[in-house]
Amino acid sequence: MFSTGFVIAVIGIALCVLLCGVGSAIGLYKTSSAAAGVAGENPKKFNGTLTMLMLLPATQGLYGFVIAIMASNELAAVLAATAATTAQGWAIFGACLPMALTGFFSAFFQGKAAVNGIYAAGKQNIGFKIVMGPAMIELYALLGLVISIMVLMAI
Repeated sequence: MFSTGFVIAVIGIALCVLLCGVGSAIGLYKTSSAAAGVAGENPKKFNGTLTMLMLLPATQGLYGFVIAIMASNELAAVLAATAATTAQGWAIFGACLPMALTGFFSAFFQGKAAVNGIYAAGKQNIGFKIVMGPAMIELYALLGLVISIMVLMAI
């Protein structure tokens, strides 16, 4: 039978993957749609900058997956010794939370910011500097990743 701690930990791991994945999917939907519109009007405008802007929100889904693997390994180590206590379950849940929340929100808003950059790049050749805004949003996803890693390593 599964302990309460195990269930709590699994919910945290699932939320991390789910929220990061959904945020990335929404961001990618928005950026891919915008890039397709620009490419439809002028295929020569579809360059490396547009590709980078289009793919930026995908990273949060990968970060969530990395944290889920690390948290699953931590849960397996706990289970190898004994049944997971409620406190251990909440600790793993809490460790997944920074990545889950920053992953979802940063991917969502990064997609929105990148769409505007894609539209601007479609109108005129502004080069790589348009990537800086959406790229700065990535910082917060990376901070969530680092905090989740630090907490998982401290458990």
